[in-house]
Amino acid sequence: MSSFTKKLLLFLLIMTIPCLAFAQQAGAPVAENIGVNSAQQRLREISVTKFNNDGFFRTAMSRDAGFITMRRHRGGPLGKIPIEAEARLGIEEEDIYVLGLRVNFDRRGVHTFAVMPVRPIPIPGITKTLSVWVVGRNTNHMLSIMLLDQHGQPKELTMGRLNFSGWRQMTVAVPPEISQRNHRHPSLGGLSWAGFRVVCDLVDTWGSYFIYFDDLRAVTDLFAEESRDIDDMVDGW
Repeated sequence: MSSFTKKLLLFLLIMTIPCLAFAQQAGAPVAENIGVNSAQQRLREISVTKFNNDGFFRTAMSRDAGFITMRRHRGGPLGKIPIEAEARLGIEEEDIYVLGLRVNFDRRGVHTFAVMPVRPIPIPGITKTLSVWVVGRNTNHMLSIMLLDQHGQPKELTMGRLNFSGWRQMTVAVPPEISQRNHRHPSLGGLSWAGFRVVCDLVDTWGSYFIYFDDLRAVTDLFAEESRDIDDMVDGW
């Protein structure tokens, strides 16, 4: 190899190294920003209802299946952890009662019964998960949660079977196909909690059945609410 060729290769090598370094430096911020731009979420755990007042709820059951009674009881799950934000700010609501239902079956069958708020309770933000403490009394009945989407259309999500004893926190994730917000009207929308429904197992529809509820919570994304300008208009007219 001639000396001229060696000098040419060396010159090309020297010119290539700065170009590679510049390319890496230019591309690094783009890769870092991908994570920043996609993480515009402010997840918060909030209380939807603590079931402290039975006057705020109503029940439903077919008359030919039996009858249902509702009342509040003093007590609650010992394993319940306070909501961090409420405890830190000292605004946690006193929670010494639970909501109890007694169902008396008149005949066997695949019956259903429900407990609902007098009016649907709106949940702020984009709801990710919903959880509630339940005493299931070790039956094969199936619990589901009833919701209204941003258009007021009813939706229902299965939470699971009540085949356990004592208190258990049951949780369900809200799938993306449930419409919660329209990008054209970010100030409107969100889900509303419309109640719980229990589909009874045929084998367990006899005698009296007791079920208790406490502390319905939601993990929700409040990014749009917390980043909203205080002088922005609300499109609710």
